[in-house]
Amino acid sequence: MDASPLPPEKSVGFVGVGRMGTNMARRLAERGFQVAAVYDTNAAAAAGLAAELGAFAARSLDEVSARARTVVTVVSDDMAMRHIFDAGSAHSLLAPASAKGRLFINCATVSPAVHHAVEAASELVGAESLEACMASSITQAREGSLYLMCGGRPETFERARPILEHLGSTVRYIGAAGSAAKVKALVNMVMNINTAGLAEGLGLGAALGLDLTMLREVFGETGAASRVLQTDGEDMQNRAHDCYFSAAHAAKDSGIALTLGEQHGLDLPLAAATKAQYQKMIDKGLGELDKSGVAELTFPGRG
Repeated sequence: MDASPLPPEKSVGFVGVGRMGTNMARRLAERGFQVAAVYDTNAAAAAGLAAELGAFAARSLDEVSARARTVVTVVSDDMAMRHIFDAGSAHSLLAPASAKGRLFINCATVSPAVHHAVEAASELVGAESLEACMASSITQAREGSLYLMCGGRPETFERARPILEHLGSTVRYIGAAGSAAKVKALVNMVMNINTAGLAEGLGLGAALGLDLTMLREVFGETGAASRVLQTDGEDMQNRAHDCYFSAAHAAKDSGIALTLGEQHGLDLPLAAATKAQYQKMIDKGLGELDKSGVAELTFPGRG
């Protein structure tokens, strides 16, 4: 079957319309882009967003690439990425009848090797792929102030830049495919270690009977200061764990970093201990709490 004609330049599709994807789609719609099609395994979520933005609620992935010049993907993990870019499927994003000429911008935190595979498979059908790893959360997605780290061919990055600059206040080119994913894995590894460490410090402070507001202020004025102290400290104190970045995702991302460490013969004991804490949250049914919920494992009387 011949490839379908290219849709308009500013037509965008979304695959994965959870908390991040939904708000990125809204942002682009407000900036003059046509959100042409959306897809999610949660069909009700896709239908709701499609109705809001006047988009097509796709029933299969190839329907998204048929209707959009650029497709933004925000999926959960390596398995989901391999599924949506399954070159052997007539209904994946890479279906030959709909993929030629498309640009795929992939924003999920997945293994670097997956980005390599997606880039290679995309090029075989005449498409382009770019990783645009996000180091921000829901509020920034809605405001267009994401921190985006990009990996892929330089010319693909330049093609994607006009869209990315509406989504991010920082749009940084890291290097070839997989390189941005490596940086993102390290960002999240260190962030998760800091979060678990903060939870232990505040938990011990609570056990010692200290005023936790005072303790957070002292942390912020000394060597204990950190970004997660600003974003998560008060939430840990007040048990306010509305999800912006889930414990389940923290465990997954720490696992990516540990795998990279193993591949290079490195022992990463702090990353391993942190992943174990987040895995414990999952085992206790707390995996969908925000990463600040790790404090539930360390504060006295919470358990």
